[in-house]
Amino acid sequence: MEEQPKDVSTLEIRDLSKSFAGLRAVDGVSFSLKTGEILGLIGPNGSGKTTLINVVTGLLPATSGSVSVDGQRTSDRPPHRVARAGIARTFQTIRLFGELTVAENVEVAAVSMGKSRREAVHIAAALLDEMELSAFADRLASAVPFGHQRKLEIARALATAPKFLLLDEPAAGLNEEESDLLLELLKTIPERKQVGLLIVDHDMRLMMNLCDTLHVLNYGKTIAHGTPAEVKSNPEVVSAYLGSTA
Repeated sequence: MEEQPKDVSTLEIRDLSKSFAGLRAVDGVSFSLKTGEILGLIGPNGSGKTTLINVVTGLLPATSGSVSVDGQRTSDRPPHRVARAGIARTFQTIRLFGELTVAENVEVAAVSMGKSRREAVHIAAALLDEMELSAFADRLASAVPFGHQRKLEIARALATAPKFLLLDEPAAGLNEEESDLLLELLKTIPERKQVGLLIVDHDMRLMMNLCDTLHVLNYGKTIAHGTPAEVKSNPEVVSAYLGSTA
């Protein structure tokens, strides 16, 4: 289902920092993302990627700096208000409602954004069709294969009609074939759904082939920002993360 064209929106992260007991997990990070773009956030384990997503989505308060959508500050809002501002996410660990069906998981997300039950059923049916999950609509979410659960999480997030979708390790636990299928699916989402994608993942083959831009963190600080080709050849990134065989 193609979305009607929308005005371009901008997610702006400006000088964002998050400290825990004096430890700077995120340290002065800045970048922006527009709808229709795919930005990858990469770096070693413990570099601050998930913490940054948690701050952007309101799960953690920022120590300093700001997050805004179209100039409206969201970094002082709770998660449900961040969602209403147009930011949705998935998690490293799948957090589906296992006791609900696949369709009901998506419907709940739509209803949470003010849609009627009838509208939610229509939205869920369309998204499950796009994600090639229609055949599993009436099965419990806990009973479908792991790769389909990953796609279901994305469908549920899209049911909130976000401007920006943040995916935290969507390829985690997938085999190479499943990762390739995910790559092809994610490529279509920005234009088809008029959203910006911010993706964290350690699958470098996926990230290099998917993202328009990569932003690299190490010890909470930005060490590079550029196209995949630029980042891949950056000596500091190679030393800190990619290794000499990248």
